[in-house]
Amino acid sequence: MSLIEQEETLILVDEQDNRVGTGPKLQVHLQGKLHRAFSVFVFNRQGQLMLQQRASGKYHSGGLWTNSCCGHPRPDEDNAQAATRRLYEEMGFTCTLTEVDRILYRVEVSDGLVEHEYNHTFMGVFDAAPVLNPEEAEGWQWISVADVFTAVEQAPQDFTAWFKVILAHFGQPVIQGWAQRCLPH
Repeated sequence: MSLIEQEETLILVDEQDNRVGTGPKLQVHLQGKLHRAFSVFVFNRQGQLMLQQRASGKYHSGGLWTNSCCGHPRPDEDNAQAATRRLYEEMGFTCTLTEVDRILYRVEVSDGLVEHEYNHTFMGVFDAAPVLNPEEAEGWQWISVADVFTAVEQAPQDFTAWFKVILAHFGQPVIQGWAQRCLPH
């Protein structure tokens, strides 16, 4: 983890997403404290989901496939602003994002780190190729929702822990519904 990432401040919350404090990113993940986060699911107009392969050098879950973008809002920004900012930082583009749901989970990721998150889930539509930040992402692909669920079932070790939890929580019909909202009418 870079020094900047270590010094990033996360918003600590209770189980209703009420802010209860802040904490340094590394400490929050080591102690498994509940904090605010977001996950972005970007679909194209064919209803395919953009997957991101995390950079191998990331401090946890490096090289694994996950949703289009994820991260944490800063203490002075709202969730939608943070998701838009982080999508640009990781994938080099922005699009209109809509919050579709929320999920609370606790999963161990690696090296004794825990993602205990009150996660705001956003979706967006984008039809071009991203411009990856190599410090954040080393690969990407468009994939159908059905094929995502099949791939996770066949090779769960290739995907991040939180992505698998989100998929299992919402299920294929709900995520397929998000994708269908992106189809031309």
